[in-house]
Amino acid sequence: MALRYDEGMTTEVERSVHSARYDPCSGSRIALFGGSFDPPHNGHLAIARAALETLHLDSVLFAPVARQPLKSEAPTNFEHRAAMTALAIADEPRFALSRLDAPREDGRPNFTVDALLRLRAQCASTAELFFLLGADALEQFAGWHRAAEIPFLATLIVASRPGAGDAADAPRWLPASLRTHRLGSDSERVATLCVEDAENRTAEIIFLAGLHFDISASELRARLARADRDENEPRLQALLPVPVWDYIRAHQLYASST
Repeated sequence: MALRYDEGMTTEVERSVHSARYDPCSGSRIALFGGSFDPPHNGHLAIARAALETLHLDSVLFAPVARQPLKSEAPTNFEHRAAMTALAIADEPRFALSRLDAPREDGRPNFTVDALLRLRAQCASTAELFFLLGADALEQFAGWHRAAEIPFLATLIVASRPGAGDAADAPRWLPASLRTHRLGSDSERVATLCVEDAENRTAEIIFLAGLHFDISASELRARLARADRDENEPRLQALLPVPVWDYIRAHQLYASST
């Protein structure tokens, strides 16, 4: 699908987005990292790096979601978020931008199960797929569309987050049709929960512990809206990749109307 740009996007950003790698499926261990990325920040990058290195992944695909069904707040324009994400990961050779969750032609919300089915169709049958999410997102997992199918399409990688629950809390966040069997620990940083469905299929959910990147996107957007008046602007800027900060300022994203 060709990229569409809002009026005012700079030539430099267009080149950056066009040069990004889209949906590479050449590796054998591929993780899809979904989210609003509104905006993509250093916490997102740190989580992806931790998953990549700890679990020996070949690539992480960052997939900005056009419309999340469980969020009422309208996100920033998808093309802006895709552009910022491409800029954020441009220096990471094993990170790539994915448009699997781009806006749907029918205007309906985007569902993770659909994105994973499309990714499976694009990749080799021998590829091992993962889905990366934060512990705070897992707390809502039971309400996701066809949630009980997702662990059998891709192994869930749950990144810890300060204030969110951990692996021991996970059984109460899963669909009632999934049974949990065991909780093991491979190391101080990795715990594994085994789940089983009514057809006796089994899958693992991997929990990455020890991550301390407590960056709230909603709080970040609020701070960006008052960045010119924020006494801690340098500290705010440090939460974002430099190209993303520059893009936000150039396009006046999140700017307050007052």
